[in-house]
Amino acid sequence: MTYLVAFIVCFIAGIGAGLGTGFAGMSAAAVISPMLITFLGMDPYMAVGIALASDVLASAISAYTYGKNGNLDIKNGAVMMASVLCFTLVGSYVASLVPGTTMGGFSTFMTLLLGVKFIVRPVMTTNSAQKRFAQSLLCGAGVGFICGFIGAGGGMMMLLLLTSVLGYELKTAVGTSVFIMAFTAFTGSVSHFAIGGVPDLFCLICCVLSTLLWARIAAKFANKAEPATLNRATGVVLVVLGAAILAVNYF
Repeated sequence: MTYLVAFIVCFIAGIGAGLGTGFAGMSAAAVISPMLITFLGMDPYMAVGIALASDVLASAISAYTYGKNGNLDIKNGAVMMASVLCFTLVGSYVASLVPGTTMGGFSTFMTLLLGVKFIVRPVMTTNSAQKRFAQSLLCGAGVGFICGFIGAGGGMMMLLLLTSVLGYELKTAVGTSVFIMAFTAFTGSVSHFAIGGVPDLFCLICCVLSTLLWARIAAKFANKAEPATLNRATGVVLVVLGAAILAVNYF
């Protein structure tokens, strides 16, 4: 593996991951991991660790951008985050007791379906905040358990629940989702590196910087766009990324 090839793969992976994070609150792990594994032959556990580390700063800068534009619900986001973190541990424990069955395609198909949903039926308004605390707690528990059990899909599930169940307008949903992901990704990356050892530092730095750059660009555009335009742009990004991940994994 030459440094030039590694740089090109990491930069392209960062473009996809950054656009997905800034536009749709999508986890970088859904894009970066399969690319590092497929094109660089990286160990899957380490690839996920690098992807999660890339998520931390990209999600943080996206959350800052959305928050600065008033599109972030920190109160209910913190409730959901605590619930997600707790139930991720529960899901991981239960998964360790179950015979190894893979559901890696789950998050990819969810990415495609959400993309189609935003194109066909844009989310334009935010519902009342009543009962949102309890809903945040329950939704966080569901997302955390499934993430811990399957090992993927957190960003897309949070976006689905924030828009469909909690009734957030898309910008606020994405802002709240990336706020939560900044903390969950940090926890996940630290645990991956603690268990798996020091990652490939060149790939780590390239992925982190590329994802950070494109997440910042996407988040700035998303916050200035009209709701209908943003819904369709987000839908297109999700469909393209979902299709690309399917192509990498299955063809």
